[in-house]
Amino acid sequence: MTPQPVEPSPWRFDPTQWSMLSDCVAVGADLEPSTVIAAYRHGAFPMPQDGILCWWSPALRGVLRPEDLRVSRSLRKSAQRYTITYDTDFTAVIDACADPVRPGAWIDDDIRDAYVRLHDLGWAHSIETRDADGCLVGGLYGLQVGRLFAGESMFHVGRDASKVALVALAGLQAGGLIDVQWSTNHLASLGVVAIDRWDYLRRLPALIDQPPPAWPSGTSQKS
Repeated sequence: MTPQPVEPSPWRFDPTQWSMLSDCVAVGADLEPSTVIAAYRHGAFPMPQDGILCWWSPALRGVLRPEDLRVSRSLRKSAQRYTITYDTDFTAVIDACADPVRPGAWIDDDIRDAYVRLHDLGWAHSIETRDADGCLVGGLYGLQVGRLFAGESMFHVGRDASKVALVALAGLQAGGLIDVQWSTNHLASLGVVAIDRWDYLRRLPALIDQPPPAWPSGTSQKS
């Protein structure tokens, strides 16, 4: 689905005013599609904290070049057990990611509804990992802005199921960049690196002004 145009946001995101001493760079505003897309275009993303809508631009940003993804032999073996689908059940993926029993759960109803709306408009996408019975056992979702895919969250209930979704994502994003927000040891083992905010912001214009990749919506394939 081609992303539908959105009206200009009344909110302004100005990276020149952001302190490097905090990853949180703004509070307030709204979660209208135009606002969320404008934030990503300027290097920020929404994440509530203590009931307050906060906007984040990490001083050290976790990013993955698709060609740098490290796929181990065991991960390749795991992938053979699953089938990958694209944009077939966005709400199920985001609801699984939002499960309040998960450690660090942060996706509230407002965030969920905002990204479901962005999905309906063709901006947000999901990748689903399914077992041999077709059951959803893992996946991820995020926002596609040009050749930038801003990953929001992933989940798994099957072994390596979220990693298998990441492998599928990397296959779609050749020549682009996958933003994972913050790097972790686990993500670093897959090829994610941390770059400083200004390096990230320097890369953005060349990414977001390109046509997005074609998402194989409604199709499935063996991973």
